[in-house]
Amino acid sequence: MVPLVLLLTGRAAAAQSQPPAREQQQRQVVVPNNPDEPVPEVRVAASTLTLFRFGASIDRASVEVEGRTTRFKLVDVGDRTLVLEMAVEPGPGEKLIVRVRYKDGASPAYATFALVSHPSLVDKEVEVVRRPRSVEALEAALADRDAQLAALRAVNGPAGLVFSGRLTLRGVWARRIEKIASARDGLRVTDGGGYRAESWALVVVHVRNLPGQKPWEPGEARLTLADGTPVKVASVDMNRARLEPGEEGLVAVETETPFWMVGALLSMELLDKSGSRRLPVAQVRL
Repeated sequence: MVPLVLLLTGRAAAAQSQPPAREQQQRQVVVPNNPDEPVPEVRVAASTLTLFRFGASIDRASVEVEGRTTRFKLVDVGDRTLVLEMAVEPGPGEKLIVRVRYKDGASPAYATFALVSHPSLVDKEVEVVRRPRSVEALEAALADRDAQLAALRAVNGPAGLVFSGRLTLRGVWARRIEKIASARDGLRVTDGGGYRAESWALVVVHVRNLPGQKPWEPGEARLTLADGTPVKVASVDMNRARLEPGEEGLVAVETETPFWMVGALLSMELLDKSGSRRLPVAQVRL
């Protein structure tokens, strides 16, 4: 038989080797508005779930967890939650960074935490909140937004065309579309024209989605010269998100720098995003 003294000594040693149970807590963490402020610390422990609850939806693809593949048993991202379970917790003085981006675009745009270990405490549930911004900060942000809007208007106006070099002394050559193709796939071009400058060309057409058709939005445009040479399209835009049955919109197709002679005849075809509805436009001169 094992002597009683040895048995008790063994049990005492085993008890001393077991880490003390940590008190599980629920707490609130405030996301700093200023990036120079310290990153909030969250206390974690191995084999213990820590749940983060956010006050707004987060971008799941943006979640960054330091040591994700080597230090964690579980990283589960929801619309407004993040669940972490560590396999190997941070050592003394070690910090593992977690970074999450919000979807709503409000400030601050990111929530950043430092995962640390604590000898007696672990954060079981963490409510993540963003501190309301001060009146002064809101006024400064509004002034900055107004300045950006004014600059954007200038860039998008005639002065912006000159500043960007898209409008030169050569001016813009413009011509109305001479012949418009008949309706096809429930769509019709009612009017249009071509514009050409030194570094760009633009075809603008009025497109009508006929009554009884499915909603329509442009996906791509194909432009070719009379000899079959393709013209590279830079962008396809419309002045509305999509056309409901019976609605009409303005579609603008911009090309890259023109390499053909001024006034050359081109053919254009508009396709929706699925590629199933095609709308030809005939005799576009650029």
